[in-house]
Amino acid sequence: MGNKANLGCLIIFLALLVAEVAMATEHRPFERTKGINGLEKITIRDRRGRSVEVYLYGGQVTSWKNEKGEELLFMSTKAIFEPPTPIRGGIPVLFPQYSNTGPLPSHGFVRQRFWEVDANPPPLPSHPSPNAHVDLILKSSPEDLKIWPHKYEYRLRVALGRGGDLTLISRVKNSDVKPFNFTFALHPYFAVSDISEIQVEGLQNLDYLDQQKNRTRFTDHEKAITFNSQLDRLYLSTPNKIRIVDHKKKKTVVVYKKGTVDAVVWNPWEKKVVDLGVEDYRHFVAVEPAAVAKPITLKPGQEWKGVLQVCVVPSRRSTGN
Repeated sequence: MGNKANLGCLIIFLALLVAEVAMATEHRPFERTKGINGLEKITIRDRRGRSVEVYLYGGQVTSWKNEKGEELLFMSTKAIFEPPTPIRGGIPVLFPQYSNTGPLPSHGFVRQRFWEVDANPPPLPSHPSPNAHVDLILKSSPEDLKIWPHKYEYRLRVALGRGGDLTLISRVKNSDVKPFNFTFALHPYFAVSDISEIQVEGLQNLDYLDQQKNRTRFTDHEKAITFNSQLDRLYLSTPNKIRIVDHKKKKTVVVYKKGTVDAVVWNPWEKKVVDLGVEDYRHFVAVEPAAVAKPITLKPGQEWKGVLQVCVVPSRRSTGN
């Protein structure tokens, strides 16, 4: 009897130990490992198996999966994970310059820098900390100051919500003694069934700058944007909610943004892009929260905040335009 009792106690102890380890693993906010070519990455998971992957190189989200393991972001089949080359796909951070609208390298330089995990970020009162998130930080380096002479701190929170939604909160602080201006965008590559099977809604009757025609200004009177050729537009004074309807998948990606008044819609179609596969254009669309037409100005000590929140819901309709 004594041996049986001891065995029973041992089994209970082991079960409790396993449960404790499992609970600790479940509540661990993120896992830090080596990714492609040994680059450090952060993986965030929730209890339902949903996940987000972030590379410290570029502070770049490279994966967002639902509970079925379906990838919701697109990565180029020719993506290069070798600094200083930017990573093609996921959600690059474009700061402090969007595109080639100024003296800096196209799309700025932070997507080519190594970010750090921010162990003690300042609180976000209007955004309580979710269990599944990571905070990153990038500060101006001597290398940065040579090409952009302004001291800054860029904090980025990447969070996986309870419903599986993905949220990126950007905070840029002027830590210099003089004001500075910057332009900005997050550049999400959303995975789609086929570019010809989707439409982007929410930008009807808005003015846009056609970046294929020297930023000539037009007004979009169509109910939705559809794709049958290359498209690169900077929409002005946009609403906070934009929808990507994928008819084939019968799903809608809802893009919610705050702090950015512009939005870029882009697909290169068959235009050759060095680190993009020949057929890759068929499988993504970029809908980007941006601040380009009117640069953001920060005074010394001032902070700017921008939010991108993305979720996937069933489409209201599944066929036709």
